[in-house]
Amino acid sequence: MARILVSDPIAEEGLNILRQAGEVDYRPQLSREQLMACIGDYDALMVRSQTQVDAALIEAGTRLKVIGRAGVGVDNIDVDAATRRGIVVVNSPEGNTIAAAELTFALLLALARKVPQADRSLRAGEWKRSAFMGVELYKKTLGIVGIGKIGREVAR
Repeated sequence: MARILVSDPIAEEGLNILRQAGEVDYRPQLSREQLMACIGDYDALMVRSQTQVDAALIEAGTRLKVIGRAGVGVDNIDVDAATRRGIVVVNSPEGNTIAAAELTFALLLALARKVPQADRSLRAGEWKRSAFMGVELYKKTLGIVGIGKIGREVAR
């Protein structure tokens, strides 16, 4: 059975999927030294953006067959060093599309309704309701700059 080390925080649903593939050690609080000391015991490493997977860590991972990035980019992984060792590097390019589109809408609504300004005012002990009415978005046209994965999801 494959041994999988998860060194960054990920959702329980993600851990459950990994558990179907092998024995999962969820250890997001490992120091760099602890990670270097134990990585040789694992067949797979799952990270997000916190763990820096450089050539030294890859060399210490003598059993590593795959490095997974729960997210879009792999800028924290030395892909060339992994490739030289025959280690497959994978990511999840669709992983945060919905979350990013939802955040876009949340920020759009917050700006239109002046939520940040109202929050600051209320925390300062003031409340000038008429100053924070904002604008309704009903029947407005939304311009989307960029129609990549996230832009398309916002448009839907």
